Amino acid sequence: MKKLGISIYPNHEANDEIFNYIELANKCGFKRIFTCLISDEGREVEEVIKEFKEIVTYANEKGMEVIADVDNTVFKRFNITYKDLSFFKELGLYGVRLDLGYSGMEESVMTFNPYGIKVELNMSGGTKYVDNIFSYKPNVENLLGCHNFYPHAYTGLSYEHFIKCSRQFKSIGIRTAAFINSPTAKFGPWPVFEGLCTLEMHRGLPIDVQAKHLFITGLIDDVIIANSFASEDELRTLSKINKGMLEFKVNLVDDIPELERKIVLEEPHFNRGDISEYVARSTQSRVKYNGHDFPPFYTPDIKRGDILIDSSLYTRYAGELQIALKDMRNSGKTNVVGRIVEDELFLLDYLEPWMKFGFISL
Repeated sequence: MKKLGISIYPNHEANDEIFNYIELANKCGFKRIFTCLISDEGREVEEVIKEFKEIVTYANEKGMEVIADVDNTVFKRFNITYKDLSFFKELGLYGVRLDLGYSGMEESVMTFNPYGIKVELNMSGGTKYVDNIFSYKPNVENLLGCHNFYPHAYTGLSYEHFIKCSRQFKSIGIRTAAFINSPTAKFGPWPVFEGLCTLEMHRGLPIDVQAKHLFITGLIDDVIIANSFASEDELRTLSKINKGMLEFKVNLVDDIPELERKIVLEEPHFNRGDISEYVARSTQSRVKYNGHDFPPFYTPDIKRGDILIDSSLYTRYAGELQIALKDMRNSGKTNVVGRIVEDELFLLDYLEPWMKFGFISL
C-alpha cells in the first residue's frame, strides 16, 4: 500500500502546532512522519528527549509511523551504538533514517534489533552502498529506502540520477520513499530554505503534481511532504490523489455535450496496446455508444494535451476518446472537448500500452 507522509521539526515549531498538524494529516489519511534528530544539536539532550517522546507518543496514538533522520553525530551525542537501538525504542520511533551510513556490516546488524525498528537507507548516493549491505546478509524486512531532500535551489536530484538510484533499491524489493515540496510551508531542518524536495524539477510545481509524478514512475512507494506546515488544502488535495492510476486534471470546453462530458469523466479509460506516437486511444466508448450521433461542434487544430472525441464523420471511430501526444492538423472530424492543465503535460510521457488513466474536471 502506497503512503503519504508529513515532516515535523520540533526545534523550529511549537508542540501544540505540531500536534494540530499531525491530527489534521491523520484525518487526511497520512500514515508517515519524517523528523530530524541531526538538526537538534544545539539543545540540551534531556530537553530533546522529552520533547520527542511527547510528539512521537501522540503520533503513535494516531497510528502514524515516525522515522527520525540520524547520523554519527546523533549516535555520539546520545551515547548510542549500532548494536543497541533501545534509545530509539524508548523514543517510540518506528524507524531511523541513516543520512550517512557505515561500512555495511553495521547496518546489517542494526536490522536484527529486537525491537523491530526499521533501518531506512539514504537512496540518493548512486553507489553500491545497498549492495554492500546485502553482502552482510541483513534482515530485509527491517530495511527501507528514502531519498534526500534539498533546501538550496538547483541542488536537487536530476531526473536521470533519481531513476537510477530508485531502480537500484526497487529492484531488490526495498520499500522506497521520496520528498515533495509544499509551496506554502515555511520550515525545514536547516536555515537555508528555498523549497524542499528530492527532484529539482519539482521545486516550482503544484504539490499534487509532484506526488502524481513520483507515484507514476512506479519506483516510489511513499511520498512525504518535506517542509512544514503544509496547508489544509494541500493535505486534502494530496489525500484525493489516485495512487494507483494516473488521473489528469482537465479543463473541459464550455459547450461540451452531456454525453461527451460523461465519456471523459465517467467512462473507464486505458491506452490501447498498439500505441500511436500521435494519440493515446481509449476505444471502449466508441463500442458502448455505437450508433449514437456525435456531431462535430468544435474542431480547431490539435495541440499536445488536448482531449479529443471523434465525431460521427469518422463513422466507426465515432465516440472514441483520444489524448493528443503531438500537435496535429484537425480534419474537421474530431472534436476537441478539453485540455490537460499545463503543469501536467509532462505526465503524458508516462502513458504506456494498456495503462489505465482518468480525468478530473476543474
